[in-house]
Amino acid sequence: MLKSEIRILGFDDSAFTPRSKELVPVIGVIFRGGKFLDGLLRTEVLVDGNDATEKIIKLVNSTRHRQQLKVMMFDGITMAGFNMIDVKKIFEETKLPIIVINRKHPNLEKVKRALKRFEDFEERWKAVENAGEIKECYIKDFKKVYYQNIGIGDDVAREIIKLSCTRSYIPEPLRIAHIIATGIVKGESYGRA
Repeated sequence: MLKSEIRILGFDDSAFTPRSKELVPVIGVIFRGGKFLDGLLRTEVLVDGNDATEKIIKLVNSTRHRQQLKVMMFDGITMAGFNMIDVKKIFEETKLPIIVINRKHPNLEKVKRALKRFEDFEERWKAVENAGEIKECYIKDFKKVYYQNIGIGDDVAREIIKLSCTRSYIPEPLRIAHIIATGIVKGESYGRA
């Protein structure tokens, strides 16, 4: 049985100017299930860079909250444009299971075409492959999200997704990370996680 206040660390990036080479804030919020905000983490990644994976690993492994964390969530596998998140590597180096959430089914062919403009295409595409199979999870009122999981079984991943969707069909850790991330850059929150 899953604890109702399982500690979930959800990440989202802030608004940014495409192709700007600026540093973009990335916010991680620690939630007890989908109920309470318990902590906040912050780092920065380069637009279209290749530092997101290492920055997340360093942030997670150095936080004072580390021992309480049970699972991480990401809003997709990119940050700040095409700064790819290699969830397999993050799992291997943090030992925390990972759930990736998408509102819509990712168009992998479109992603592949976009990534081909980068010199390190193979490395970036490997992060896409490492994220694994894309699956569906039905939330309230027949709404669905798409998810990928590593280090955790499908049944438990779906249970965590449903448990943390208390205000919408996007898990609270991701929804709140998005609100904070956009708010600190734009002066107010906007858009959807």
